[in-house]
Amino acid sequence: MADSQVPWGVAALCGKISEPAWRAKPSWYLIATEDKGIPPEAQHAMSKRAGSTVVEVKGSHAVYVSQPEAVAALIQEAAAGVRGGIAFQEPDL
Repeated sequence: MADSQVPWGVAALCGKISEPAWRAKPSWYLIATEDKGIPPEAQHAMSKRAGSTVVEVKGSHAVYVSQPEAVAALIQEAAAGVRGGIAFQEPDL
């Protein structure tokens, strides 16, 4: 996993966010119940704060490796929800 991640710039620490996307847009959260990097209790708190649709699966921090079907299913659910009118707007052509 570390080999696939790129270093992030320290300048990111100084960035300012005027309106977090999670306050205005729908979100989905996959809680990995065996995550040692982000404890499930913290994941629950973050997803609740964002008002996310939550799915829990048994898995580690690298849940996309251990549970790829669950990750794909949640992505498909989120895409269908957005396309279904929750937050999707057709572009003007």
